[in-house]
Amino acid sequence: MAKLKIEDLLKIKEEHKSTLTLREGGSRVKVTVHMGTCGLAAGARNIMSALLDEIEKSGTTDIIATTSGCAGLCSREPMATVEILNRPPVKYGALTDEKIRRIFKEHIIGGNIVEQYALVIGSETAY
Repeated sequence: MAKLKIEDLLKIKEEHKSTLTLREGGSRVKVTVHMGTCGLAAGARNIMSALLDEIEKSGTTDIIATTSGCAGLCSREPMATVEILNRPPVKYGALTDEKIRRIFKEHIIGGNIVEQYALVIGSETAY
């Protein structure tokens, strides 16, 4: 088998991009609330409850709310990652009920990143 070059890997990545979770589920947005031990201790359940409440009140059907384990930044918990189709993911930290509700209205519905709560915009790519 021939060795793969970086260009080959990038091509494979682009070819399979369309099969990522947002496109598979037909949803426009996926919000992941990080609920590892540190996230739960910091109040991630309250963040998920507030998020689900906002989704229900909005009547939208194209938003997936999901959970994950530890995101690796315990001191910034509770955290959530917002992924909007064809836009870079945004990881938010030190969330409260009020902050996630604002993020829902301004970023998820309005399309404008709430930069003052954002830890990182975009994702890592290792080559």
